[in-house]
Amino acid sequence: MQRGNDASFMLEQEANFWWLTGIEAPDWWLIIDGQRNKSWLVSPSVSEVHQIFDGSLSVESAQTISGVDGVISHDEAMKMLRELSKKHSVVYSLGDAPGNEYYDFAVNPAPKKLWRSLETIFNEVQDCRLELAKLRAIKQPEEIAAIKKAIKLTAAGFNEVKSKLSSFKYEYEVEAEFTYIFRKHGAAGHAYDPIVAGGLNACTLHYNANNDKLKPKSILLLDIGARVDGYAADISRSYAIGDPTVRQRQVHASLQAAHRQIIKLLEPGLAVMDYYSAVDNIMKDALIDLELMTSKDDDTTYRRYFPHAIGHGLGVDVHDSLGRAAEFVPGMVLTVEPGIYIPEEGIGMRIEDNILITDKGHTNLSQSLSTDL
Repeated sequence: MQRGNDASFMLEQEANFWWLTGIEAPDWWLIIDGQRNKSWLVSPSVSEVHQIFDGSLSVESAQTISGVDGVISHDEAMKMLRELSKKHSVVYSLGDAPGNEYYDFAVNPAPKKLWRSLETIFNEVQDCRLELAKLRAIKQPEEIAAIKKAIKLTAAGFNEVKSKLSSFKYEYEVEAEFTYIFRKHGAAGHAYDPIVAGGLNACTLHYNANNDKLKPKSILLLDIGARVDGYAADISRSYAIGDPTVRQRQVHASLQAAHRQIIKLLEPGLAVMDYYSAVDNIMKDALIDLELMTSKDDDTTYRRYFPHAIGHGLGVDVHDSLGRAAEFVPGMVLTVEPGIYIPEEGIGMRIEDNILITDKGHTNLSQSLSTDL
């Protein structure tokens, strides 16, 4: 994607493709013939100029990384697809992401381009995103190990930052400290744009300018995660700059108690909708205790002070899909991130941990990192 003039952004591979292949180079395809249990990577044609300036992934490396049966050229792939279309009327590819009409950015054009090409060869093209999401939702031991490594490094960053919080004068200094720690220890970097939000900035949920001066008697909300071995951590903590006020302590204590209650709910077999209902009750009680609302029936006020979802799946994508699951299943990894945002008081707080659903209940993978103010 274009960054400016004749320069591009660094590639960030589409998560489904990376999950299936491990390939981080651009313009590769994957063909899977499920009936024959065979798979092929399709290598792009790289010009001599691009080879000199940017290099390219070799066929040998691609096959080793991905474990496919073979690597073929684009022309060979088109011939193969035409042959396959004689035996298979349907081909699966990546369709449009749900909710993409609400995006405020341009969508990666590559999947749509491939989809249109397949429509000229096969009778029908079907979306396989949901099937892939269901597979990806249940994490394998290697995936859980990678997520644990990302969490451990992220927690180390939080502990280092908190230990010298009084030495930071600007939000960007805090961001730089995390970036240094992540890269120093071999991580790819941040799994998403870090949120370093002081004071009222924390009431903008996806604030990431990270440029303002840190003010005494304010709260610093940090929402940050490292990416390690392709997998993301996603942790939030809220820290006081100097001595917290009585009100800040009160809000944080209510949020911390709600956070603990919500995590205790999680177990295999729990219906997702029942979980959401229980979360709403817990969070409404917290807001009533803080005198921010008076009735549990007042959903408008409730969503004014807690405007986002309680969490999401976590994996290759920081917002990993749980495959439209009706209930929680062992192997799922998800976030629990209650927040309370009071713009009129200049207070925004969130506490977020990463939870693994186990056979008997759950494990808080980020429990070692204190949630204290």
